[in-house]
Amino acid sequence: MTTTPTAPPVEEAARPAGGLVLRVPRTRASWIIRPRGTLVSLLLVAAVALAFVVSLALGELDLPLADVVRSLFGDADPATELVIQGLRLPRALVGLLCGAAFGLAGAVFQNLTRNPLASPDVIGISAGAGTAATAGMLLGVGSGIALPTFALTGGLAAAALIYALAWKSGTTGYRIVLVGIGVAALCTSATSYLLLKAGVYQAQQALMWLTGSLNARDWEHVRPLALALAVLLPCVLLLAPWLSGLQLGDETARSLGLPVQTARIALLVVGAALASFATAAAGPVAFVALIAPQIALRLTGPPGPSLLPSALVGSLVVLAGDVVGRHILPGTELPVGVVTGVLGAPCLLWLLSRSNRTGSGG
Repeated sequence: MTTTPTAPPVEEAARPAGGLVLRVPRTRASWIIRPRGTLVSLLLVAAVALAFVVSLALGELDLPLADVVRSLFGDADPATELVIQGLRLPRALVGLLCGAAFGLAGAVFQNLTRNPLASPDVIGISAGAGTAATAGMLLGVGSGIALPTFALTGGLAAAALIYALAWKSGTTGYRIVLVGIGVAALCTSATSYLLLKAGVYQAQQALMWLTGSLNARDWEHVRPLALALAVLLPCVLLLAPWLSGLQLGDETARSLGLPVQTARIALLVVGAALASFATAAAGPVAFVALIAPQIALRLTGPPGPSLLPSALVGSLVVLAGDVVGRHILPGTELPVGVVTGVLGAPCLLWLLSRSNRTGSGG
């Protein structure tokens, strides 16, 4: 669903071509509600809910879906409550929330740069968060709010470095992508150096986390991520009009009165924060931020950044990938990052070939 929210709608609706507009009287505030986007969003909500329940039901002890639903409403036997509420629910919630954060961050960056290859894991935001979080883990920080703080610091530092190096009488999406790829390589090298200096046990733990995994996630991982999304999701929705304006190009956006550089900095910070908190919770899960906005765009159709559908697709990809990773090989549990990497690599190659055919970033 593509929306442009600035204040609650209180007046009649008008129907333009392709959507329904809700306007607030005597203001410029409006929402654009498109039937196709709304329908796709509702179907995605149903798919995410199903994937969430299935992820809770399947494990070493498979449970009926009805028992899982009853447990979520506090109406199950004590044994089922222990398995669901104590063991599986935190893991599923981390998958749901970090998938939404990655999907939303990818939509922000791809629309900000007007380039389908621009996602936090490609342009260095996730790599910066991963480097800082790895340093925190090697210093003995592994839980609570400290690790997300390390990751947020690293992600924002990477974003600031990208913006500073891409600045040349302003910034463009093309320069942000090129500089970001270089920053990603720099952060990856720094992470490798930290792993070489770490002890064997610390390096093994950090390497598993860097793969992207939901294993052993508990409520300490859920709370910071849920709080971050509660703050950042409204911020993204409030900045959505700026994001839509930047898609028209800098000159057109300036002629419409949009503060281009301020908008770009604000969106860069919010997108980096989303990717950083998700990386702190589950590691830099590969390609979710890249493929989720592309899938959402093809489901909802242009125009618009498709923010909420991108978040829903991200959650669906992570939850489904975790279920597949746990059960595709008997006796072996694959990290969700391995599954999403297998899915995302062909998508990246397709996007690269499409960019070459069109002679542009998209």
